Amino acid sequence: MIAAADVPAATTLPALISPDIIPLNQIHEGMKGTALTVFQGVKPESMDVEVLGVMHNVNGPKGDIILVRLHGTKPEYTGVVAGMSGSPVYFDGKLAGALAFRIGEFSKEPIAGVTPIEEMLEINALDRRPTSAPLRAGVPAEIPAEINDNNSSNSTAANKSGAGRTASPGENSALPALNYSNYLKPIETPLVFNGFSDETLQRYASQFAAVGIVPVMGIGSSSDRKQPEPIVAGSAVSAVLVRGDMDIAATCTVTYVDPERLLACGHPLLQFGEVDLPMTKATVLATLPSPMNAFKIVDTTETIGAFVQDRQNGIMGVPGRDSKMIPVIVSMHTGQATKEFHYEILNNARLSPLAMMATVFNALHGTNEYGEDITYRMNGVLSVKGYPDVMLRNMFAPQDNGQPAAASAAATIADHFGRIYTNAFDVPDVQGVKLDFDLVRERRSARLEASRTDVTEARPGDEIMVETVIRPYRGERLVRQIPIRIPTSTSKGTLRVLVSDGDTLDRMHRGTPMMNRGLSLAPTIALLNKEHANDRVYVSLIQSDPEAMVADKVMPTLPLSVMNVMENMRGTQDMVVIGESSVSEASTDPLDYVVAGAQMLTINIK
Repeated sequence: MIAAADVPAATTLPALISPDIIPLNQIHEGMKGTALTVFQGVKPESMDVEVLGVMHNVNGPKGDIILVRLHGTKPEYTGVVAGMSGSPVYFDGKLAGALAFRIGEFSKEPIAGVTPIEEMLEINALDRRPTSAPLRAGVPAEIPAEINDNNSSNSTAANKSGAGRTASPGENSALPALNYSNYLKPIETPLVFNGFSDETLQRYASQFAAVGIVPVMGIGSSSDRKQPEPIVAGSAVSAVLVRGDMDIAATCTVTYVDPERLLACGHPLLQFGEVDLPMTKATVLATLPSPMNAFKIVDTTETIGAFVQDRQNGIMGVPGRDSKMIPVIVSMHTGQATKEFHYEILNNARLSPLAMMATVFNALHGTNEYGEDITYRMNGVLSVKGYPDVMLRNMFAPQDNGQPAAASAAATIADHFGRIYTNAFDVPDVQGVKLDFDLVRERRSARLEASRTDVTEARPGDEIMVETVIRPYRGERLVRQIPIRIPTSTSKGTLRVLVSDGDTLDRMHRGTPMMNRGLSLAPTIALLNKEHANDRVYVSLIQSDPEAMVADKVMPTLPLSVMNVMENMRGTQDMVVIGESSVSEASTDPLDYVVAGAQMLTINIK
């Protein structure tokens, strides 16, 4: 089990007096006020604000927006920039709301939409966390189907869809853009990916886009240095998704702050509801003006608490609160040399599998040892509090379709994460992940080329021999013999003999309705630990009698009378009935090749 990484001591917010609030019904055209934001450094600067009007029901039902024009040398030069969302707006010294929306593309005037402060203050009323209990990981959500689809064509298309833009909360660039959505948009929140290769972002851009994230690479940085200046309204603040040897962080502006909480952004980051993300101070290195994509270049600094709510009208942070992240260690061994990456990822049902996949691929891909013909031997542990460790052991070699071994390894780990998080019964408390990869500088893959049995007829209790021919990539054929005994209970007639790789056997059960119904966490982990290794050839005897699976337990070749009873249990048990049974199984010793292929043989049982 992996111990959680040390979190910098959080600082508390100053004991500020809450500002007076001006309600929306007192806002009218022509009012003049000010807004605060950081253009450079940490000190908020003032901008003049003029009300153009109040627009009703434009940000959802009863979602009103105050339309304003910004005045002043800097806002008129930079326009409405990414990272400005959350900037507090005041009239007569009273807080009216937060800059949150921009209008149109390539706008010649800094016109923005303001989320009323009353709607942001509702976020606090939604917060029902126990003061001492940890936050839930999030509502279980189905992992996008693309999580195992990392082919180059999808990656290229995703990159063309805008991997170079800042993150637009809630925007899904995988879907076609509609004209009516191009005018009023949340001000983009710069979500910076540091330490990530361009290949990583291109490969996973479509998956990140599916959850509302469009990455920006390398524009900004992350550190844990102290920032003595206090957080005040108008300060820059960041939410961290990944930190350590790789970083992902989103930055916006503080709207409201008191000793117990702060509100920021004026719109959601991802609108996940209850979240648990480290909250850090931030320094604005520069504000880059651009008619296409103006944004703040940000350095995230010391941790001061955690963001706990991500809602329609903003995000809420709690000072001094620790955030539960998942520590990850990735070690790569090449001969006598070892490289290690240490980082933490967010604890969220929808994003943690994706963050894990992208960071593992990035760790494997972003080294001098990486190459097209690299094979990985993986040996790892995923620790979940209160349950047996999930063992992560397999080999990964480049595939004929161009899929690199690093992508296959990353997708496998993400699949395990996804199945743990999406169980419908238990909230997983993932303690950490430790992965060790041995790098082999050649493509160690092989295909099952042929198989045969030494007999065509047999009796129950007999041992038969299955001979297999395996063809390694650009290598000489290997012949392996696998003995297997026919169970004494085997019925007369045709017995099928499946000769296959491990993944084929796992898919036989993974494709059943059980996997769609979902299991609780204990049988999910048990099934994960029963998955077959992919570096050997398996022989399975398949009989036409039905079998039942209850949670992770298999009951093969059940009599009809028993099956009739179990049919009545459907809906009350984690049970599924399969029309055939695997009555016996054997395999070769580990072959040190990633084996693929399957063949079906038959013998007659007398």
